[in-house]
Amino acid sequence: MNLHEYQAKELLKKYNVPVQEGIPCSTPGEAEQAYKQIHTQYGSNFAVVKAQIHAGGRGKGKIKGTEQRGVAVGKTAEDVKQIAQNILGGTLVTIQTGESGKLVNKVLVAQDVYYEGPNPVKEFYLSILLDRSRGQNVIMYSTEGGMNIEDVAHDTPEKIFKEWVFPGGSLEPFQARKIAFNLGLSGVAFKNCVKFVTNLYNAYLGCDCGMLEINPLFKTSDDKIIAVDCKMNIDDNALVRHQDIASLRDITEEDPTEVEAGHYNLNFVKLDGNVGCMVNGAGLAMATMDMIKLSGGEPANFLDVGGTANAETVEAGFRIILKDPKVKAILINIFGGIVRCDRVAQGVIDAYQSIGNINIPIIVRLQGTNADVAKKLIDESGLKVQSAILLSEAAALVNKAVA
Repeated sequence: MNLHEYQAKELLKKYNVPVQEGIPCSTPGEAEQAYKQIHTQYGSNFAVVKAQIHAGGRGKGKIKGTEQRGVAVGKTAEDVKQIAQNILGGTLVTIQTGESGKLVNKVLVAQDVYYEGPNPVKEFYLSILLDRSRGQNVIMYSTEGGMNIEDVAHDTPEKIFKEWVFPGGSLEPFQARKIAFNLGLSGVAFKNCVKFVTNLYNAYLGCDCGMLEINPLFKTSDDKIIAVDCKMNIDDNALVRHQDIASLRDITEEDPTEVEAGHYNLNFVKLDGNVGCMVNGAGLAMATMDMIKLSGGEPANFLDVGGTANAETVEAGFRIILKDPKVKAILINIFGGIVRCDRVAQGVIDAYQSIGNINIPIIVRLQGTNADVAKKLIDESGLKVQSAILLSEAAALVNKAVA
C-alpha cells in the first residue's frame, strides 16, 4: 500500500525522524491559510506547494493542458493560493504516471528549508528496501540527491553507495556512521545524520515498509538533517497489525478494478493484453500467462481466485475482466485440488447465466478432482463455453480466439 508524502511524514515523526513540516490542503483557501500559519510558525520566506499523488517525478511533471508544475514555490499567500488553484482538480502527468496522469485531490503546503545560515545546504539521496538477491535490507544512498537520481544511477553508478543490514537485527552504530562519512558530513551534521539514519531504519522496520525513500535528504545551513520528501510503501500482508496505517489507504489513487477485486478477496492486477485469465493459484496463473503469450495472445490481467473459488467469486471475476474493452477472449484455468472442478464449472455456468450475453469466447480448462464431471456440465450447459482438459487444447483455443 502506497502512502502520500504528508501521510508518510507523519509516520516518520513518530520515530523522531526530522521532516520538512507542512499542512495538507484540499482547497485553494486552505492552502492560503496554511501559508500564513507556516510563515508565522517557522518564519519561512516562502512555501512549497506539492501535488499529492502516488507517483514520483512531480517536480518535473505538469498539470495536463497547462505549464503548471506539480511542485512550485509561492512567496506570498496569494501566490500559494493561485498555485493550489492551478494544481487541485487537475491531472498531473509525470514520467511515472504515463500520459493518463493522476488526478490531484490534495496539495501539501510545506515550509521553507533553504533559509540562510553559516554553512551551505546540501541535498542527498537515501532509501531502504529489501535486497531479495541477498535476503537482506539494504540502505542505498548518494551525495547526488534531487530530481535526477535516476540519471545518477545510470551515468555514474559509483556514486551510489549500499549498506546491507543483517536479517533480524537493527542498524549497527558503525553502519550509521559509515553512511554519514560517505555523504561527506562532519561535526554537528555528522551526528545529526547518524541519528537520522538510525531512526529512519527503525521506522522502516516498525511500519513494515516494503520501501522507504527520502529524496532529497537535506542538510540545512545550520547542519540539521531532515526529510524534505518521502515515498513510503507498506507491505500489504502486514496491515493486519497496523490498522492505523491501513486507514490511510487512498483508493482514489488505485485502479478501480483492482479495488473492486479486493472486495471479493481476488488477487487482481490489470495488464495491457487481450486475453483475460482467471486461475486458482499464483504459480498456475504465471504459467497460464506464459501459455497465453506462447499462443499468440497477451495477458490482459493476473487474476487468482484462490483455492476456494465459488459461483460468487467466479462471477465477480467475470465482471471485472469484461470491463476491459481490449479483452478478446477469457481463459479459465483451474486445477481442482482443494476445490472440486465440478463446483467451479457450476460457478461458471451460474455466472454466465447471471451476467447474460457475453460476446467473446470463453475457454475453460479444468483439471484435477472431478474434471470429467466438470467438462460434461459445461458441454451440456448449452452455453457458448469451450472446455478443455489438456493445456495444449486450451492453448489452441486461445490461439484461435485471438487470431
